Amino acid sequence: MAAATGAELHSALRDLGWYELLTDSADIAVPLAFRLLGEAGAHAPLINDVLAHAAGHPFGESIPLPFTGGRWVLWRDDTGPAHGGTPDEAQQNGPVVLLDPELPLITVGRPTESPAAEPVPLAQARRALAWWLTGSARAMLALARRHALERVQFGKPVAGFQAIRHRLAETLVAIEGAEAALAVGPSDAHHRAHPESAVPQQYDSLAAALAKAAAGRAALVTARHCQQVLGGIGFTAEHEFHHHYRRVLVLDGLLGSSRDLTREAGATLRELGYAPRLAQL
Repeated sequence: MAAATGAELHSALRDLGWYELLTDSADIAVPLAFRLLGEAGAHAPLINDVLAHAAGHPFGESIPLPFTGGRWVLWRDDTGPAHGGTPDEAQQNGPVVLLDPELPLITVGRPTESPAAEPVPLAQARRALAWWLTGSARAMLALARRHALERVQFGKPVAGFQAIRHRLAETLVAIEGAEAALAVGPSDAHHRAHPESAVPQQYDSLAAALAKAAAGRAALVTARHCQQVLGGIGFTAEHEFHHHYRRVLVLDGLLGSSRDLTREAGATLRELGYAPRLAQL
């Protein structure tokens, strides 16, 4: 993934059997592929494949994605048709003004405006983006850690300073916590500990929303702490850190930001009337 990105990477993954692996072993394929996207700083329209698989659509379709702020975007691959948004409509709305210009996102109209539009299950896609966010967070942590070990002040590496150590430790705790939330799989929704009146799909959606919220928060905490550890170079375009920072800002807003999903989870709990046990420990 370090040597290719975008459509080129997507083509290579398809040749390696990405579609077959996603169909047969999504619980293995999704965490592996999306975490590597984050760690390598690459991108590919794999989220379209995850959504198509979850919705029962053919692979290769570009499906409109909700973005924070009430916007809808389309992750264009240019090798497949768009679903729920026409190219003319996308061209009329223009490109999305986002912080990461490398991502091929364009604005489209709300899919509810199309008679053929239908709701798309977002749980699996949110988990995928959460793995991408944790991968990006680990990449930023690795950059900050290396800088702390190499940067020398007052005759010793800054990694020995307590303030630096605290920031890096808090970053690692946030990332590990997000990955622990992602370890709660959809199968936990079917556990016998749940009441008979429970709706497994609702539990899975709640767990996925909380997992992405935790991953988005962890990535933003990581970006803030690592930028401080990097010092002045972390605020410039000369260092590769800014690529990861821009990426997590966009990914956090895709399919619901950490703030949006926290509010959504709270609304779900009010509707249920109790807090379900999402993980069987």
